[in-house]
Amino acid sequence: MNTIIDGTKVAAEIKQEIAAEVLKMQNEGKKVPHLATILVGNDGSSETYVANKIKDCKEVGFKSTLIRLGKNVTEQELLENIYFLNNNDDVDGFIVQLPLPDHISENKVIEAIDPSKDADGFHPVNLGKMVIGLPGYLPATPYGIVELIKRYKIETSGKLCVVLGRSNIVGRPVSILLSQKGMDATVLVAHSRTQKLHELLREADIIIAAIGSPAFVKTDMVRTGAVVMDVGTTRISSPGSKSGWKLVGDVDFESVAPKCSFITPVPGGVGPMTRVSLLRNTLMAAQKRRL
Repeated sequence: MNTIIDGTKVAAEIKQEIAAEVLKMQNEGKKVPHLATILVGNDGSSETYVANKIKDCKEVGFKSTLIRLGKNVTEQELLENIYFLNNNDDVDGFIVQLPLPDHISENKVIEAIDPSKDADGFHPVNLGKMVIGLPGYLPATPYGIVELIKRYKIETSGKLCVVLGRSNIVGRPVSILLSQKGMDATVLVAHSRTQKLHELLREADIIIAAIGSPAFVKTDMVRTGAVVMDVGTTRISSPGSKSGWKLVGDVDFESVAPKCSFITPVPGGVGPMTRVSLLRNTLMAAQKRRL
């Protein structure tokens, strides 16, 4: 049976759950959660993503703040904005939208964020907690992937999972989450230096594609009955569409989907789950701060 995983539907369900928690907080006289975003420059994909995040906050009853900085902002000015949010008691969680301009160190920026307000789950403290299985703020996209797997009741115990990509944002953390007790998958992380990649992918029960290479995974790389989670989002030209572009994933969806037991589309798969994970982390931060 071929099932297309509906990330939009699952994200909507989680948003309803979060909205109910926010309503409960309001009824108890508590402050509603507040998520802030720092956006540097005006990258098209980032603009779309941030606009959707603001919409998400409104839907669940969060307060949201957007701080816009020009693409030529200095690293020091950006850090000063981060320190301001770290010390603003009204803000429960915040993110600095990536990617950043080349003259700014992403690592320095991530490390400057207060771990207790780290809605993206990228700070080394939160990643460290994740590695040893302590509760904390999980990286948003890996959390979204795991949540989809759980809600669709996809079996992971003892299954071979090949993760395509080794980034600190998706590949590495999702490989750790899937190998932990409770998920119990056997995980292999593949990358640009991996040999016999096609053969490894054909052995996989679960493929998580997160390399940012449009339609890289073809039908001959996927065995019948595999589960495919496509994290890729690349804008390509689409002259016939209203915007002039369309989003495509790392998987050649049309040819691969018929072979899969489960597959995520792009858009509408993992993407909505990434955004809802930010809300979850912010809610958790707000609840901890109100204890």
